Amino acid sequence: MQFKNNLPKYFVIGFFGLGIFALISKTIKSEPETSYATVGLTEMSAEARAGQDLFAANCATCHGDAGKGTEKGPPLIHDIYNPGHHPDESFYSAVANGVPQHHWPYGNMPKLSQVTPDEVAKIISYVREIQLANGITYKPHKM
Repeated sequence: MQFKNNLPKYFVIGFFGLGIFALISKTIKSEPETSYATVGLTEMSAEARAGQDLFAANCATCHGDAGKGTEKGPPLIHDIYNPGHHPDESFYSAVANGVPQHHWPYGNMPKLSQVTPDEVAKIISYVREIQLANGITYKPHKM
């Protein structure tokens, strides 16, 4: 009889316990990895080699060495940045205009006024070549 009288109390405690567990699980699962193992490039085009230096100077602080990502910015060596989902134009736009947070929890990307369109082209060559070396290829974007 004691158990029956306390059943509503046990139900409420259990309900809140499950809610807390679900919240903790969701938080743990929603945090993206910030470091990805990448295959290095032994051979690069001249444009990509120039882009590698420009990437290191302008992008690596947030996007990490070889685009692996950091706690400040997402990895570009990730399938979401394949050319079908993020075409080259999206890189030009990101540099020229900045990007509001949308895929990751890092906040907005500021515009990089100091990087010229010609330099962005070289950075894109570097990113695309390292993506390709890591199996990231064009996939049509589906909404």
